Amino acid sequence: MAMPKLNTDYERRPYWHSTMPLIHSRAGRQLPDSVDVAVVGGGYTGVAAARKLALQGAKAVLLEARNLGWGASTRNGGIVHPGYKWGPQSLTKRWGAATARAIYAETLEATELVFGLIRDNDIDAELRPSGWLELAWGPGHAAEFPEEAAALNAFGARARVVEKDQLRTEIGTAAYHGGLAIEPGGVLHPGKWFAGLVGLAERAGADLHDETAVRSIRRQADGRFVVETIRGAILARDVLVATNGYTDGAVPSVRRRIVPIGSYIIATEPLPEDLAHELSPTGRAYFDTRNFLSYWHVSADRRLIFGGRVSFLPTSVDRTARLLFRRMLEIHPQVAGHRVAFSWGGKVAMTFDRMPHIGRLGGIMHAVGYSGTGVLMSTYLGTRAAEWLGGGAPPALAKLRFPLVPAPYEGRPWFLPAIGEYFRLQDRLAVRGGARSSAASDEATSTGS
Repeated sequence: MAMPKLNTDYERRPYWHSTMPLIHSRAGRQLPDSVDVAVVGGGYTGVAAARKLALQGAKAVLLEARNLGWGASTRNGGIVHPGYKWGPQSLTKRWGAATARAIYAETLEATELVFGLIRDNDIDAELRPSGWLELAWGPGHAAEFPEEAAALNAFGARARVVEKDQLRTEIGTAAYHGGLAIEPGGVLHPGKWFAGLVGLAERAGADLHDETAVRSIRRQADGRFVVETIRGAILARDVLVATNGYTDGAVPSVRRRIVPIGSYIIATEPLPEDLAHELSPTGRAYFDTRNFLSYWHVSADRRLIFGGRVSFLPTSVDRTARLLFRRMLEIHPQVAGHRVAFSWGGKVAMTFDRMPHIGRLGGIMHAVGYSGTGVLMSTYLGTRAAEWLGGGAPPALAKLRFPLVPAPYEGRPWFLPAIGEYFRLQDRLAVRGGARSSAASDEATSTGS
């Protein structure tokens, strides 16, 4: 049977932008001459940090090169899950039992933070705390799920194996070899959540500025920093870099440690209620174990939000829409005949060890590199960075060394096509029962996310 053709009249912008509150421009407002903290980057991390700094009584300024939330924070897939690319067993092997438990526990704290802020402040973020389902792309992945579930339960999550013959109770597809249902977690509307977070920050007294790109940051002999922007210089006691997948040359030491990778999403038109329920009986988020992973959920207005990594080469939202449309119908053929209404994409920030990082390089603090954990960990690490700058204890993640990309690299990831071909080979082998592809929690949170 021939694959249905993709319609071409979809909007080439994030679906979230069409349904989120307008965030008015804060461009042109007078900049302070000096501050306690300059926050560079106006996404979840930066806004969360600015909010917490204001609550702590610090004089801080947030500087965003474009519009607030322009990047991953309003482009991601809306999937909220604790954990990292590496599951508990891999975390333990890499960093030891004590550190592994501590850094995993921080992702559970992050879940409580985000869900609590939404709940306690009555933010209409379309939060659905229904958990998430990891789907086995190859039979070998499914065979590892029982051991993975036991490890997750021991680390404080709630996980259970869903056998292949029971998958229909969780998801409307027979394309996978089994599932791993995990809580806490769920889905939300990332644009509405971001708008709510901006409101919280401004009510706390945060000083937010957009269209104010930072050109350079240099340290003076007295230890303070001069932050050069396109609108003038600011003197700051401390600087927090929160630019994630859009980190540029203003802080070369951070850019050398981050690889921006494209991730893309399509959103269908609203689906009939019975079809939406068939696709997602439990309302969970979904993603699979491929390296070229797919991730998806059914939104509050019954759209199938379907994303993934489909190319490590320069591409376009039209090409990726075609690739995602084909992949979506391979998983959910019952969606054939329904229009794609939106297509968009952007950058995910990956690190060499596939972990988020917080710490200092040359005295400049950073909270970046979320590697698929951004919806939760960006808000959490922004908050913890502010607490640390205010004299609090650093998070456990600060213990991890932030590795350089082991290649000649100044921000243009020329090596990605070769890595992409290696990942494709792993995915093909996985289907045949060979190599393990991706461990749990490699959701592409950021498609900007």
